[in-house]
Amino acid sequence: MTDREPILPAGMETLYHQMHYAPAVRAGRTVYVSGQIGRNEKMELLEDKEAQFVQTFENLKKVLAAAGATLADVVDVTSFHTDMRDLPLYMQVRDRYFTDSTCYPAWTAIGAAQLCGAPGYFLEVKAVAVLPG
Repeated sequence: MTDREPILPAGMETLYHQMHYAPAVRAGRTVYVSGQIGRNEKMELLEDKEAQFVQTFENLKKVLAAAGATLADVVDVTSFHTDMRDLPLYMQVRDRYFTDSTCYPAWTAIGAAQLCGAPGYFLEVKAVAVLPG
């Protein structure tokens, strides 16, 4: 069995202990990041769509950093959208974070009726990263 390690960034420990999932799991050099959403550190949902998208990527960065990775290490991204018409805005925000044009990550976008079991969430992003070395 591969050695696995849960990644628990500061402020996200509740997810592991109460919701029973890790924000990410490191298995060897691979980091599997659970779906990130537009909640701030107080676990409050941001209502503005663009702000929610930005917070989602900030949360992704935070989880990756706790695993010893950066956005440049991401090889695969899956985004879940409650409205596929938001793709242009999503891509604008995403492109602020993934800036290395020599190797963008693979990407899959999926439409979903609802995210996180509650209304008001527009986006969820999960990712896979490979640590250098």
